[in-house]
Amino acid sequence: MAYLNSLILDSGLSYLAANGNRLDICTTEPTNYVQATATFSLGNKAGLTLPAPAAMPSPVGRRVTVPAITDGAVTTSSTGAADDAEFWAISDTVNSVLLAAGPLSAPDLVTAGDGFTLGSFDIGIPFPA
Repeated sequence: MAYLNSLILDSGLSYLAANGNRLDICTTEPTNYVQATATFSLGNKAGLTLPAPAAMPSPVGRRVTVPAITDGAVTTSSTGAADDAEFWAISDTVNSVLLAAGPLSAPDLVTAGDGFTLGSFDIGIPFPA
């Protein structure tokens, strides 16, 4: 069985927690900062605050829990017809870097000018098997 100390996993997750300050909802999974914040973005929540890494229950590893967005602070920036938000992206706007991206638990049809809410979710790194 391979072994990694929690400090190794926490290093990457700590960078995410310290520098991930914007969450975007996107039509397509972005692979860079411009796609996450402009090309595929339907809206965003600036001023995102992430907690320190913690234990992940299953599979065993480490995680950062992205808090729920319930205040309507994320508003779509798309113009025209409604679009499906299918992905989330977390970026470091100070350094213009996409830090993490993944699928939403369920796609959501959003329209320009509407608010957007998002439940909490984990970004984790499992211990090696």
